[in-house]
Amino acid sequence: MKKRSDGTEVLLKGVIKGIFEKKGLDVLKLDLRKLENRITDYFVICHGTSVTQVDSICFSVEEIVRKIAGEKPVHVEGLDNCFWVLLDYGDVVVHIFLKEYRDFYSLESLWADAGIEEMEDKKMKVKTYDRK
Repeated sequence: MKKRSDGTEVLLKGVIKGIFEKKGLDVLKLDLRKLENRITDYFVICHGTSVTQVDSICFSVEEIVRKIAGEKPVHVEGLDNCFWVLLDYGDVVVHIFLKEYRDFYSLESLWADAGIEEMEDKKMKVKTYDRK
């Protein structure tokens, strides 16, 4: 894994972009840096509506991160069934679930002490104007 001062931020941007490219849902970024005995700096959690979408999100994240940050995951787990896929980039661990598995495991509540930020797809934001 390449070490750069801004490497983690670039990696996070690539992960988030890859998720939104395939319409990943309820994207959260958990900042674990202030927790003792953490296993990584950030978790990014999202879900898809089918195993096909989960697989597509994984492929998209890997492809975009490789292009933007020049990184490959250290470890990938869960591609056999695509119920819960984990992409480990060292400083960032990406969890891509099917909705029912995300609800069951509820990683957000297990790491409730972390700083949690809801991510939005800037391209999909719609502004409305009051016409009076």
